[in-house]
Amino acid sequence: MTERTILHVDLDAFFAAVEQRDRPELRGRPVVVGGGTPDQRGVVSAASYEARRFGIHSAMPLRTAGALCPDAVFLPVDGRKYQAVSREVMTILRRYTPLVEPISIDEAFLDVTASRALFGDGPAMGRAIRAAILAEVQLTASVGVASTKLVAKIASDLRKPDALVVVEPGSEAAFLAPLPIQRLWGVGERTAAALAELGVTTMGELADLPVDLLVRRFGRHGATLADRARGLDDDPVGDGGPVKSISHEHTFDVDTNDPALIDKTLLAMADGVAGRLRSAGLRAATVHVKVRDSAFRTITRQRTLAEPTDLAEPIWRTALELARPEMRGIHVRLLGVGTSGFAEREQLTLFEEDAAGEGGRRRKATEAADAVRRRFGDRAVTRARLLGSGLPAPFERDPMKPLERRTGMNDSNPDR
Repeated sequence: MTERTILHVDLDAFFAAVEQRDRPELRGRPVVVGGGTPDQRGVVSAASYEARRFGIHSAMPLRTAGALCPDAVFLPVDGRKYQAVSREVMTILRRYTPLVEPISIDEAFLDVTASRALFGDGPAMGRAIRAAILAEVQLTASVGVASTKLVAKIASDLRKPDALVVVEPGSEAAFLAPLPIQRLWGVGERTAAALAELGVTTMGELADLPVDLLVRRFGRHGATLADRARGLDDDPVGDGGPVKSISHEHTFDVDTNDPALIDKTLLAMADGVAGRLRSAGLRAATVHVKVRDSAFRTITRQRTLAEPTDLAEPIWRTALELARPEMRGIHVRLLGVGTSGFAEREQLTLFEEDAAGEGGRRRKATEAADAVRRRFGDRAVTRARLLGSGLPAPFERDPMKPLERRTGMNDSNPDR
């Protein structure tokens, strides 16, 4: 059997690095991307390495970041720019293999096993990719080279930024052994705490435990943990796979229990989700809602529709019915609306929707609004009900949240 060669390519501090590239006066300075000012409500999306020296990291509240480093430069997320740069990088990666699996806007797996005859071994391709990204996009990337996705990803993260880490076949277990178990896919806070009760803090200690003990403690997941601690992972590199979900989330500036504001927010998000469904040529069978209160308790609910849809109205009505019972007596911090269970949109027949009836008129109006937005921008058309609400344009999705795809792995690194 031919030994696989897998690369994991991870752009260093991507959002912040793009801003420093485009604004030379920011180079060498602490840069935080995620909000215009540190007193805004929200979280850090990315921090430059200069900012990380102050303890700032992604997912940290902006106010905390501002307290840690008052002199940092705080910038809003420029999603369209980052997406454009990401596409440039992915184009470079696909020169080496068609088997490129993006797992976020700034990282991807590559299976280059069949490319070795053309481009050399894994380390040679890793060096070439890093050089091409630096020359053509003026950004640095860290690359892990290994025989599995699991080990390649851990390797790319080990010596960031601007690093190439190679794990030779057969040395995976030795490479992983001294590393903390928190770096292992599938080990969150609860699992780490449970393993600590067994005296396990490193991957080597986990690998030394009897498999039957792990299975008794964690079920089938225990056997998976044992394999991963030894570097065993047969997960293939895919080419993206089918879309699994489309969603919007909104965090309120001030926690609210205002029913009118909540209804409008759900409508705006349903509009955005429906627009993305139509853009992707999909209809959704299931609607999901997420409600997070002021104590950070999160509730999710879902319902399957009688008929799949790509229109805002049925998504909104279902989201309302799911969310309202969960919001009694609480102040809402965050709301989310999502859809799943997709089928490609088929040509509607007269039996599904009479072109002269109410459904047909609604679809024609929706398609006309889509056309205006495509030509003049997301904010060109909005619902009258949403005017003056202070909410974002309904169709404008967060460009940092591409259509979600199932990857079969967890990203344990919040600080790319």
